[in-house]
Amino acid sequence: MISAPPLPEPARPRATDLIRTGLDGLRGRPLRAVLSALGIAIGVAAMVGLAGISTISRAGLIADIRALGSTLLTASPGRTVTGQEATFPESAQRMVARIPGVTDVSAIGLVEDATVRRTDKINPAETNGLAVRAVRADLLGTLRGTVRSGTFLNDATGRYPVVVLGALAADRLGIDRAGAHVYIAGRWHLVVGVLDRLVLAPEIDRSALVGWDHAAALGFRGHASLLYERSTADTVTSVHEVLARTIDPEHPGRVEVSSPARELEAEIAAGDAFDALLAGVGAVALLAGGVGVANVMVISVLERRREIGLRRALGATRCQIRLQFLTEAVALTTLGAAAGAALGLAAASAYAVVMGWPLILPVGPVVSGTGAAVLIGAVAGLYPARRAARLSPTEALAA
Repeated sequence: MISAPPLPEPARPRATDLIRTGLDGLRGRPLRAVLSALGIAIGVAAMVGLAGISTISRAGLIADIRALGSTLLTASPGRTVTGQEATFPESAQRMVARIPGVTDVSAIGLVEDATVRRTDKINPAETNGLAVRAVRADLLGTLRGTVRSGTFLNDATGRYPVVVLGALAADRLGIDRAGAHVYIAGRWHLVVGVLDRLVLAPEIDRSALVGWDHAAALGFRGHASLLYERSTADTVTSVHEVLARTIDPEHPGRVEVSSPARELEAEIAAGDAFDALLAGVGAVALLAGGVGVANVMVISVLERRREIGLRRALGATRCQIRLQFLTEAVALTTLGAAAGAALGLAAASAYAVVMGWPLILPVGPVVSGTGAAVLIGAVAGLYPARRAARLSPTEALAA
């Protein structure tokens, strides 16, 4: 008996063949492919875009803070041994101005018994979180602040019932420009200025500012509650070391010295929780997109049973069929991830341009987002690929 010749070994598909076959499957149904990739694109775009905006905002804010206040120090009175609030000597500001390297120094004082109200009909107990503070005329220059409307106090106007409102105080009082009147300690005061927001001095934002001399008529006792000091860049450390002893030589431990810029930088840098939230938003969108890809691939297997049967009849192995559909799923998610990453980077770049901040590309989220999308595509394509590979040629062609 003559034996039949052995069947030829099936050819192993090359990587380029698999990629071409997978892309052919996508090109055959372009609308479905676009809609399926849209979920992945949205997830990656959310992850990359939000992470990019967060990174750019953080870097931009830190740069602005360093530009405005890297040389700014503040000093406030602590507590005595009996637990009472300490007070600064009246000569504190003059003594600080004599420290080598100090360029500017100013002070504010809390007017404890005074409240600011829009009208005299409002209950004095309703402070709305605002305070009345006595200020020196050189405060705005020391803080490098700007006036949104009107002008700041000077040595002349600081003697009369006029007031400058911080940004938050003006918003809560419903005043957006100079010229209005507010009621403070039983007297009407003319608003001569409204300040822009002071990032390094949030207490000023929540205050109604009156002149140091006029504050005495409102019950101010004349003691500074906070000193602002600005020095040259190379003397910040040395000034920090002697500032408490200079303000109160007898009790330097009662003086609390801090750097607003460094504290804000630390708060901004500690954004891990917010970053995790952004990553979670993108991950949820990616998972939703992965479910959509799996659903589309299952439908594709059902619609292409004859194609699968024909390929099996021509010698394609189960492994080759499995790789074909798995490659198609990965190609679908990879294209969606690339589009999403491009969209996210474009959004982050536009944000940086609008805000005038340096462009810092979020490399980590781009890599992790794209990698996660490819992995999700592989997982989403496993079941459809295995289902397609299990079809026998006769069963598939008979469908």
